[in-house]
Amino acid sequence: MKFNVSLFAITILLSLSACNVTKHLPDSETLYRGSVIHVQASSKKISGELKDELKALVRPHPNKSLLGIRYKLYFYYVAGEPKGKGLRKFIREKLGEEPVLTSQVNLEKNRLVLENHLQNKGYFQASVKVDTTTKKRMTELEFQVFSGSQYLIRDVHFPGDSSVVCKEIRENSSKSQLKSGDPYDLDMIRNERTRIDNWLKNRGYYYYNAEYILARVDSTIGNHQVDIYLGIKAGTPINDLAVYHINNIWVYPTYSIQEDSALGAAPATPYHDFYIIDPSRKFKPQTFNKMLVFHKGDTYSRRDHNQSLNRLVNMGTFKFVKARFEEVDTTGNYLDPYYFMTPLPQKSYKLELTGLTKSNNSTGSELSLGWTNRNTFRGAEQFSLSLFGGLEAQVYGGEAISTTRYGVEANLYFPRVVGPFGFGNSSDFVPKTRLSLRYEFYDRTSEYTLNSYIGSIGYVWKSNIFTEHQFNVLNLNYVQPVRIAPEFQVALDTDLTLSRSIEPQFILGPSYNFNYNSNNRPNARKSNYYFNANIDLPGNILALFAGTEFNKDKQGTGKFLNTVFAQYARVELDGRYYLRIGDLKHKDNILATRLLAGIGIPYGNSDALPFIKSFFIGGVNDLRAFRARSLGPGTYYIRNIKTSGIIPDQPGDIKLLASSEVRAKLVSIINGAAFVDAGNIWTIHDDPDRPGSKFSPNFLNQIAVGAGLGLRVDLSFLVVRVDLATPIRTPYPINGKMFDFGSSDYRKENLILNLALGYPF
Repeated sequence: MKFNVSLFAITILLSLSACNVTKHLPDSETLYRGSVIHVQASSKKISGELKDELKALVRPHPNKSLLGIRYKLYFYYVAGEPKGKGLRKFIREKLGEEPVLTSQVNLEKNRLVLENHLQNKGYFQASVKVDTTTKKRMTELEFQVFSGSQYLIRDVHFPGDSSVVCKEIRENSSKSQLKSGDPYDLDMIRNERTRIDNWLKNRGYYYYNAEYILARVDSTIGNHQVDIYLGIKAGTPINDLAVYHINNIWVYPTYSIQEDSALGAAPATPYHDFYIIDPSRKFKPQTFNKMLVFHKGDTYSRRDHNQSLNRLVNMGTFKFVKARFEEVDTTGNYLDPYYFMTPLPQKSYKLELTGLTKSNNSTGSELSLGWTNRNTFRGAEQFSLSLFGGLEAQVYGGEAISTTRYGVEANLYFPRVVGPFGFGNSSDFVPKTRLSLRYEFYDRTSEYTLNSYIGSIGYVWKSNIFTEHQFNVLNLNYVQPVRIAPEFQVALDTDLTLSRSIEPQFILGPSYNFNYNSNNRPNARKSNYYFNANIDLPGNILALFAGTEFNKDKQGTGKFLNTVFAQYARVELDGRYYLRIGDLKHKDNILATRLLAGIGIPYGNSDALPFIKSFFIGGVNDLRAFRARSLGPGTYYIRNIKTSGIIPDQPGDIKLLASSEVRAKLVSIINGAAFVDAGNIWTIHDDPDRPGSKFSPNFLNQIAVGAGLGLRVDLSFLVVRVDLATPIRTPYPINGKMFDFGSSDYRKENLILNLALGYPF
């Protein structure tokens, strides 16, 4: 109640203050309030569309407001005129904005801009009138728009002469964006010229320019229709309409502006169709065989031109990459490509201090020292070695449990496929072979210490900038406890779930990951998508040799390094949809939705999934109304069971999770959010120690639901997130009820505050 009263008082205060900002204006001025646009069109739909388009064109924009409150203008005036740096200067310049005065608005220019836009959209008979209305020292523009009928395209005529270039244009006319029956749109004509330019550039027309296409529009044919005639401009240079081919290819992998003249005189090493100028022999010539798409005799293609540049950039070895094409003085039309690459420093060090939050609600920091060699074997191979150490804290029921960890990690990337496998090489990204090794030592507060060994051999490749594949031929994960405190051993002896969390584990086998993310390239689309699929199939290789080279215990279970190896199939799918709410001006206003489903099936050598490969639910990036990894499985409720004081994570074999979140910009770098999460985990088989955990046809009645509000401080390079959530449906009864928000004890126990870095999804 106190919070609501305070919020109401602040709102009233700001409203009154904002209304009085006009008293600060010069005597002869009024505050520009914005514009109103009235459109007389043939239908309400067309009228609404035109109104939105035209309103976005009016300049300048009025002062920003929230619920009618010009809060930025209020901050500007309340800060006064500060001298020097300080809080008042920050408030005036960062939180406030100068008043937009009516004298800054050019009425005639805005009228002509709107009229011109309508004509470019096919409303050739459109007219616009503008007037102003002033009230309480605020002025509003009022536009009266008479659109008339929109002209439609009747026919599109492509160049008809017999020249080769005109034949090329006609050959691709079926891909034209100009279609009979579509509304006339000048932007579409510009796009068509660009499309033709791209088509011809990829067919060898190196010197062709989009400006060489002339579009004539005949609007006199009647019935509000137009015919469009496309043709080559008179006077276009004849050489610019010729097809060019590739001659000799020159590669400068150690180019420097300071050594430009010296490199020009250096001897060239021929390799296939290339001439490598590398006096220090820093790179093997074959390094560029997969990077450069052109070969001698090829027809020039802008697509291949860009693809070569993108591959060189994506190698991660060069600081600058550029290409130059020079016409060869010989019979025919030939070009010599010159590729200039400036390498990054071959060896470098990096010191990082990182803040982190994990799915188990651990928060902490990590310090790492890394060393990188970007050309290890003279083939642009990247080798990195890092030493790291960190401290994490995890809170359970008011008790903090800290973990100290340190280790070493090594990664080696080859910019090519090493081995018998072959992957497509038609994209801007060259496939990479990856070898990785990692060792970590964990020391958890007075409970246990363990060693963790992780390794992989596999391949990474991209079909395009949005899609990435990772195929690991072998994944190794070996966890071995070193010390267990006697007090903690007592808890392990009485709780099977807790004991599984630190039991020895050995996982060896292949995995595949597919990822698609349309946000990998900045875009203005209203909708964006993310999808990730992961498949694990470990243990099968080891199972083939379990009877001979590996030991078996009395139960016939296969072992490796005296540890039972895991055998299971695990699939996890994660789909996300981002819908922008409003126009581009409100790009931070988004409806984000996430659906996640996963299942793991142990078989053969395993009765259960390894703990580190099990599914968990609850936490800062998951079902936020429940404590990390504490929910489920099924209707099982750990807090109904008397434990030794240590509440173990609850693993499951099946997981379903759905989340929906509305994100909106509040002010400056502060964003707000309202969200709903739903989901649960289950086991495949009955678990006598956790009744109600098995997946059943009744699973929908066991879905937990939570909702909440959040604030995010978005610093671009870092997002600090605070979410306050509460359950609105639990899969188990509490005090005989599924939901009891009327109880103060319930609220105290179930108002969950999540502090994290980054967005939840």
